[in-house]
Amino acid sequence: MALILGTEYCKMDSNGRFKFPIAFKKQLATDDNRFFIRRGLTPECLELWTFESFQNEAELLRKHLSEYNKKDRFLKRMLLRVNPLELDSNDRLFIPQEFKPILGNAKEIVLQSTGKYIEIWERSAYDKMNDEAIDLESLVNERLGDLYDLPPAGDAE
Repeated sequence: MALILGTEYCKMDSNGRFKFPIAFKKQLATDDNRFFIRRGLTPECLELWTFESFQNEAELLRKHLSEYNKKDRFLKRMLLRVNPLELDSNDRLFIPQEFKPILGNAKEIVLQSTGKYIEIWERSAYDKMNDEAIDLESLVNERLGDLYDLPPAGDAE
């Protein structure tokens, strides 16, 4: 599975196309230029998945969500509502019309890797999200403390 890491700033043209960053393209495990795009779990962004990564995600959802449970069926419909994309001959991706309102009239977008997929943000929404006051140390401690064997927040070494 391709693991793409990094943050890239891209210009988007009036047709909703942007050049896929070379730094990300070099990280693709294969020459497979197919992707899937869907609405993000955060309403201000989109998620861009490599073809292989999304196939794995779909299989995971299929295994863990029941066809016989109403909430599970809803989740599958929402999480599997994707559009296929492919890099064109100039390494550009086209944002489908239905997703353009999420990015507004963006001229500049930010591609932020999560390790599993790439979030696509309109630049000012991305900056606003990053400016939110979050106590990173406490959050890491709360969510990852056991993983890293961290002392409780505020404890002196």
